[in-house]
Amino acid sequence: MAKNKIIVVGGGLSGLMATLKICEAGGEVDLFSYCPVKRSHSLCAQGGINACMDTKGEHDSIYEHFDDTVYGGDFLADQLAVKGMVEAAPKLIKMFDRMGVPFTRTPEGVLDLRNFGGQKNKRTCFAGSTTGQQLLYALDEQVRRWEVKGGVTKYEFWEFVKIFKDKNGVCRGIIAQSMNSMEIKAFKADVVILATGGPGQVFGRCTASTICNGSAVSAVYQQGAKIANPEFIQIHPTAIPGSDKNRLMSEACRGEGGRVWVYRDGKPWYFLEDMYPAYGNLVPRDVASRAIFKVCVHMDLGINHDRRVYLDLSHIPADYLERKLGGIIEIYTEFVGKDPRKVPMEIFPSVHYSMGGIYVDRKHFTNIPGLMASGECDHQYHGANRLGANSLLSAAYSGTVSGPEAMKWAKENVSKLCEITDAEIEAARKEVQDEYDKIRQMNGPENAHKLHQEMGEIMYEYVSIERDNNGLDICLGKLKEILKRWENIGVTDHGNWANQEAMFVRQLRNMIIYAMAITKSARSRDESRGAHAKIMLDENGKRIEKDGELQFYPRNDEKFMFTSVVSFDAATEEPVVTYEEFEHSLIKARPRNYAVAKKE
Repeated sequence: MAKNKIIVVGGGLSGLMATLKICEAGGEVDLFSYCPVKRSHSLCAQGGINACMDTKGEHDSIYEHFDDTVYGGDFLADQLAVKGMVEAAPKLIKMFDRMGVPFTRTPEGVLDLRNFGGQKNKRTCFAGSTTGQQLLYALDEQVRRWEVKGGVTKYEFWEFVKIFKDKNGVCRGIIAQSMNSMEIKAFKADVVILATGGPGQVFGRCTASTICNGSAVSAVYQQGAKIANPEFIQIHPTAIPGSDKNRLMSEACRGEGGRVWVYRDGKPWYFLEDMYPAYGNLVPRDVASRAIFKVCVHMDLGINHDRRVYLDLSHIPADYLERKLGGIIEIYTEFVGKDPRKVPMEIFPSVHYSMGGIYVDRKHFTNIPGLMASGECDHQYHGANRLGANSLLSAAYSGTVSGPEAMKWAKENVSKLCEITDAEIEAARKEVQDEYDKIRQMNGPENAHKLHQEMGEIMYEYVSIERDNNGLDICLGKLKEILKRWENIGVTDHGNWANQEAMFVRQLRNMIIYAMAITKSARSRDESRGAHAKIMLDENGKRIEKDGELQFYPRNDEKFMFTSVVSFDAATEEPVVTYEEFEHSLIKARPRNYAVAKKE
């Protein structure tokens, strides 16, 4: 009997976990990746993975992790999905431990835990400051066992371009392109799982790898898959600003005792500790980012009046820092040329993660039958703001759900599907080939990389830490212009071997369309919730201030405690935003305030 064939696109934590689970259930996997699997963006996660292990005697509980996640996400996460994730977390840690992940331990040999933002208890397991890399390598090793047995075929350096569907609209496989020979091929499958990560490059400079461009998500969105909550973009409070990209300084720095400050009246001002006494430097990322932005931009107290503040580790013993944060210290020393053990680091918030993504149900199915999504490219687990160290957890956990569910769906449905002919598949492949050939011949005056830079700048200006409706309208107008200008791009490489330029031009179009979905969704949500902070305007379109403070829309549960769902209108190439109910009955919504402890 033929085995079920599943295509997994993306070789990060979620894609590898799904692959492993499919193989264990008796399926075969074609695994597609932009880059060598071991270079997937999951390896960039530094600080840790959350799980209630309670090795510190703090009486931590799974319910507390559940509540922190829902509260941190400003009550917009599907609570049943989150409950499943936090309950599975300790088992996942034990599984990774058995796989050989070198988790940092106490001198007694017990799993060490550290603090992370938005959580009063220590519940972040870590492997020094290279946790993502260690988890990724462990899963890669497990998947290689199946590869040797013939259960997995890896297609590294292949780019996913599109899915193809049968006449009933069921996803039956993908069209992909070799990044070396540029050959475009169709690959059939019983189910396709996208695990392609976030869209950080839509904002240009960010903490994400250059491969995190959201192109795959945008491609299936244009083919009818819905996107949910795209307006919720996480800005990480502590990154090194760079001319090429922004480099993450992990939340682990604050978890291990790092303090954020600037000079005020000639003295260090530890403003997070002043503003949020209960959590101090361990407030969630959206709260910390807005505080830093306010101090630098509205109060003009940044270092040398620049957009930077200090993140100080210099008061912590050097050997302790080396053991707990060695990799992070190395990155800062390498790129800035200063030693964080001796002088405070200079940091500023940067786009880091997307809480939104492809709209999926709790089994990770999209609205297109036969197409699934898991990892950062789905919308499920974080609501309006993600807690630090929940990303590795949601990636690993979502793979344990999507893999088995893909197999189950294939076994139940494949025999009932209509026949898809070779001619239909070839027609889908030919369409992609024609589009690519057209891009290769483009010879207009526009430069694709300059357009990308321009898009990133307007997204940062209008759709990042603080937003208002005027700016969002301007941004939408400019994105439409950039989409028109895309038609006039000129490519300098017309060749047909390893043509990265032509591929980038195709990805850029997808990024612009994704940017429009993010912006329209933000424009439609007239409230402040989590990472989406919207400033109120008066009837003349001026920002409203009271006692020198900008006035933000309050959270509006009655009108906006819904998932934003964005569909693509193929006729106008515009996003259409609607709102859907989600499960939020387990923990009742309450005001979110990190100046006091949750119980108070």
